Amino acid sequence: MNEKSLYERLGGFDGITAFADDLLPRLQSDAQRGRFWQSRGDDGIKREKQLLIDYLSASAGGPMYYTGRDMKLSHAGMKISESDWSVFLGHAGDTMAVLNVPKQECDDVVAFVLSLKADIVEP
Repeated sequence: MNEKSLYERLGGFDGITAFADDLLPRLQSDAQRGRFWQSRGDDGIKREKQLLIDYLSASAGGPMYYTGRDMKLSHAGMKISESDWSVFLGHAGDTMAVLNVPKQECDDVVAFVLSLKADIVEP
């Protein structure tokens, strides 16, 4: 039996792009998390969005190739706190709710995201 990849179950490129399209503005306009984008130009934000799409697509079993840095290096020095992490998870959950992502796929996405926490949150 060929089980579909998480990438396919999330709607492929279009589904993951819709996720990024909804999530990033939430994070950027958040009173706590918005500081991470305050000094970014439009081009840098567009590049970051594409890297997010590529990373999520590749990590979910899609055909995209991620060319960015690993999560530990790309988040080093950003001073991402436990509180920042919790806010991010809330926005990601809201995004999945808006997009009507089924429970199993939500659970799979959350499990994947939680596996990255040690590389993103500073002790």
